[in-house]
Amino acid sequence: MQMMTRKVLLNMELEEDDDEDGDIVLENFDQTIVCPTFGSLENQQDFRTPEFEEFNGKPDSLFFTDGQRRIDFILVYEDESKKENNKKGTNEKQKRKRQAYESNLICHGLQLEATRSVSDDKLVFVKVHAPWEVLCTYAEIMHIKLPLKPNDLKTRSPFGNLNWFTKVLRVNESVIKPEQEFFTAPFEKSRMNDFYILDRDSFFNPATRSRIVYFILSRVKYQVMNNVNKFGINRLVSSGIYKAAFPLHDCRFNYESEDISCPSERYLLYREWAHPRSIYKKQPLDLIRKYYGEKIGIYFAWLGYYTQMLLLAAVVGVACFLYGYLDQDNCTWSKEVCDPDIGGQILMCPQCDRLCPFWRLNITCESSKKLCIFDSFGTLIFAVFMGVWVTLFLEFWKRRQAELEYEWDTVELQQEEQARPEYEAQCNHVVINEITQGMVVHAFNPSTWEPEAGRFLSSRPAWSTK
Repeated sequence: MQMMTRKVLLNMELEEDDDEDGDIVLENFDQTIVCPTFGSLENQQDFRTPEFEEFNGKPDSLFFTDGQRRIDFILVYEDESKKENNKKGTNEKQKRKRQAYESNLICHGLQLEATRSVSDDKLVFVKVHAPWEVLCTYAEIMHIKLPLKPNDLKTRSPFGNLNWFTKVLRVNESVIKPEQEFFTAPFEKSRMNDFYILDRDSFFNPATRSRIVYFILSRVKYQVMNNVNKFGINRLVSSGIYKAAFPLHDCRFNYESEDISCPSERYLLYREWAHPRSIYKKQPLDLIRKYYGEKIGIYFAWLGYYTQMLLLAAVVGVACFLYGYLDQDNCTWSKEVCDPDIGGQILMCPQCDRLCPFWRLNITCESSKKLCIFDSFGTLIFAVFMGVWVTLFLEFWKRRQAELEYEWDTVELQQEEQARPEYEAQCNHVVINEITQGMVVHAFNPSTWEPEAGRFLSSRPAWSTK
């Protein structure tokens, strides 16, 4: 990735008040240029803006107009020059913020291409592409695990000789092919030759590409206010500068893409997983993980397992309900209530202070029988069963979760999580890890710092190096 040569930052007085005047800050490694945000912009050539291209007439395309660069993210904004209800000064300030942000994205190595909406000429779609060098650089920063070589270990089916029976419950492997398993390791550019790179275009799957691009989008700066940096696509969307920011699906969910370069994985997931006719089939968890990422894959794995366990609880619950329904006439205390010699001889107090007569207990015969359906021996059995069921559910899910963590190589997923950009912005103190001798960046807090020991009492590092 080319080194960043220039940053563009807007210096405003207040984040919440767009009417305040401020300065544009052009940061270089050697110098900082400050110019006003109002009036004429003499240094406008310092902004690096995306190129505008006409719509190519291919709604299913996942690539730029050149057909080579893949779209990893979409930013949507409303053209400030065509807004009707807002003030002109406010529109100009929002435009400068957006231009500064997009210029910094380009300086970070991302490639942008803008296309005006066909249905509404006010909307502009900015397509974002991460080149190979950018992906490799940030994959190393984020410690993303990538394939080293194919997994040649043999796996044993958990069903043994019952595969012929479970074949009906599995997805059609001719439609959704099994994903190849790999040994993985955190990516390092210095060891790139050790990784299993057959094709640069497919080495990073779409979920990983979008994850890397979002990592960059959420950390790029666009404004300085009172020596505090403002950054991130989330803040820009919430302030209305951008209308939306999202990654693209590869096709519509109910139609296969007409583009031959599109794998139509979303359509396959709908047909073989989300469609009601596939309700009895097992989930294609590998394809879900590939398309949506590990977190979404783990969620649906848990949801499917939870549903299966609830089926067992539902069967036992229905059995206990039927037992109570069939045994309602044999309920002892219901018999006593309905017996004219017992319940019919018991007078009950009036249900109100005035105008309510005394009443006999046996008039509640039918309601007591219905109550016996749920207040029977079967209810006691169901309560004991649910106590055992909860324990088994947790323990068996731990086993299933461990299997998925091993298969998907996500054992250290929590440790690999990146700190929030808002926290990273406060990190201004660097210490050396005594064990790994790597740098650890902390948000400095005097109350948690021990000068003599040279360490923090309790704080979470934003990032560290091995």
